[in-house]
Amino acid sequence: MAITVNTKAYNHNGNTSNAATYTGPAHTLAVKDTLTLRTTAPKPTKDFAGVGRQSAKFARTVTLAGGATAEAIVEVTTSLPVGMAEADVDSIRDDMGDFLLLAAADDLFWKQDILH
Repeated sequence: MAITVNTKAYNHNGNTSNAATYTGPAHTLAVKDTLTLRTTAPKPTKDFAGVGRQSAKFARTVTLAGGATAEAIVEVTTSLPVGMAEADVDSIRDDMGDFLLLAAADDLFWKQDILH
């Protein structure tokens, strides 16, 4: 099974009880290029059905100025109440996707600037 992101195929490479790891086209023993999907089941109480937690994480080895390498990580983590309408899930997910394309997100990632 594969997941294609921006024309790059990430191939399934293994599971744990709550995570699936996919390796990208640049992945080798020396270079990391992974997508990890995680989920944590809700923990209901007598008054509340709980929240499900999900995340998608890209990890990639990058070359820095000067030639050294380091690992870059971008992760989206969610906490969604059980019983939430699919339309509400889609709406908040779409808002995050749109935010990531804004100049405010550029400033956040490039300059660590959170004030707009």
